[in-house]
Parts: sequence; structure tokens; C-alpha cells
Amino acid sequence: MSAQSLPFPDRETVADKLGTLADADQAFLKLLFENPAQDESLFEGLHLYLDRAAAAPFLNSLKLERCGEWLGDTAPARLQIRLSEAAKSGQHPAYRSFRTGLDRSGGLERAYPKASV
Repeated sequence: MSAQSLPFPDRETVADKLGTLADADQAFLKLLFENPAQDESLFEGLHLYLDRAAAAPFLNSLKLERCGEWLGDTAPARLQIRLSEAAKSGQHPAYRSFRTGLDRSGGLERAYPKASV
């Protein structure tokens, strides 16, 4: 396989960064947010992260909520709808925990405020 056909970053890297959310990982993810061309890699990694959490023998709901809240607070407006869709794409409690944090952040409401009549 040629180097041109491999996306950077790959979904495993993104999933690992979401799993730890250390300061260096947060900086890496913020760089991804700045480049719309890397949105697909970001969401593939997010889905892998959530699938790994769903398959894990222990559900760390606080960690998933924290990840959802951080993404909702940090991700730009263009990503908020897709983040909400990703959180609603599964019925497993891991997805619900992520969605709880995402909802708590209020990112979707900030990106798309309700129209006042």
C-alpha cells in the first residue's frame, strides 16, 4: 500500500487519543478540528472509540461522559451535528454516556441557537 492511500491520522490513533484525553492528546485533537479535510478520520476514530467502550468488560461511564463534554465544549460548530449523530448511533450504554456528556456541554445549542420569535 502506498503512503498516499493511508489517511493521517488513522482511526486507531484518534480512538487512542480520545481514550486518554491527556493534555498532549487534547492538543492533537484540537489540531484535527482546525482542518476540515480530517473530519472523516476524526469521526472514524470516534466511532472506533465508542465501539471499543461498548465491547469492554467494564463500562467507564464517567470517562465517556467527560469525553463527550470535552468534545462538545471544544469542537467547532461545523462538527456539532455530526457529534450528536455519532452519540445517537448506538443503543449501548457507552453511547448514552457519551451523549450525556455531549448534551451537558451545550455545544449543539451554542453552534445552532434557537431562533427567538
